[in-house]
Amino acid sequence: MPLTINDRVTKIAVSGIRQFSNQLVHYPDAVNLTVGQPDFPSPDRVKQAGIFAIENNLTGYSHNAGLIELRSAVSQFFKEKYKFTYKAETEIIITIGASEAIDNVFRTILEEGDEVILPAPCYPGYAPIITMCGAKVKYLDTSDTGLKPSPERLKSLITEKTKAVLFNFPSNPTGITIDSQEMDALAEVLKDQEIYILSDEIYSENTFSGEHRSFACYPELRDRLFLIHGLSKSHSMTGWRIGFLLGPEALMQHCIKIHQYNSVCAPLPSQHAAIEALGMSKDVPAEMNKEYVVRRDYIYGRLTDMGLDVVKPNGAFYIFPSIKEFGMTSFDFATKLLKEGGLACVPGSAFSEYGEGFIRISYAYAMPVLVKGMDRLEAHVKLLRQQQQ
Repeated sequence: MPLTINDRVTKIAVSGIRQFSNQLVHYPDAVNLTVGQPDFPSPDRVKQAGIFAIENNLTGYSHNAGLIELRSAVSQFFKEKYKFTYKAETEIIITIGASEAIDNVFRTILEEGDEVILPAPCYPGYAPIITMCGAKVKYLDTSDTGLKPSPERLKSLITEKTKAVLFNFPSNPTGITIDSQEMDALAEVLKDQEIYILSDEIYSENTFSGEHRSFACYPELRDRLFLIHGLSKSHSMTGWRIGFLLGPEALMQHCIKIHQYNSVCAPLPSQHAAIEALGMSKDVPAEMNKEYVVRRDYIYGRLTDMGLDVVKPNGAFYIFPSIKEFGMTSFDFATKLLKEGGLACVPGSAFSEYGEGFIRISYAYAMPVLVKGMDRLEAHVKLLRQQQQ
């Protein structure tokens, strides 16, 4: 009998983000605006805390759920900033990035034939995990509603097979946030539905105006809500791999089993660095955001001056302009832009079929890179329009 591969794995593909960023090796002179990785260094105090842990042999295992000191710091962070409380002892797990937290939840709750609603365009890391769990994705199209989920559409998608819905605000790939009224309307739909809610808030600290609001602020949703968070984006700690999974004790006692057998615990030096990030370095995100706003405003201004249709984002470090006027798929547009225009971005189709007709540009890059990138995009857009005449 020949050896085989799990059929579910064969049906998933490499992320569209990585497909384009990986091509850059063949285009060494191209400007890269593909990856959402902050260009800032990790804060000095955070680095020193990690070094101290290594030099003092704090390199073994921790409790499966993570150091109680770190879980307490996470609990205190949400209590101080967002006015809700999760118990450090039983309602918080430190994970290997937010990605593991999402995988952990889906593997805990999903069964064969379940359905999960994803507002789309959406981060391409969600659907493959759902597929590998034997469940099915149902996309909630936001492409014609200002890139925000419609409560009416959400309600229409809920069936007896619906197991969960996942929200991501601020959004990757759009940078869009929703206001209190819009969140209230979604919560109103969900309060009487027996489905789980995942709230991926990894970009919450990268909110540029107003206050980020969490789905965890609704008491009527808390008994079936999982909150995903972490330090990768807020503190430029992508490689430290520290995420937070928060949820009700009755559910977390099962999530910890998945986490235990998957990874045992998050890396201990990174956990000690995370304590510092949430302590003396908790104001770092606000400093980074000042620069992100400058970059956002510059990119938005350049795109609108080019005549491209685009919604101004209020968070994360992405912008999602429409390229529908050029009459080609987003993959073809991005490929042509890379090969002929010398600029790498991500085709909207990487974020589901509802991202078709858009491209994602990351402005997690220094201003000289962004200026060069926008100059190349402007020249490419002008050339395409001339060819259409």
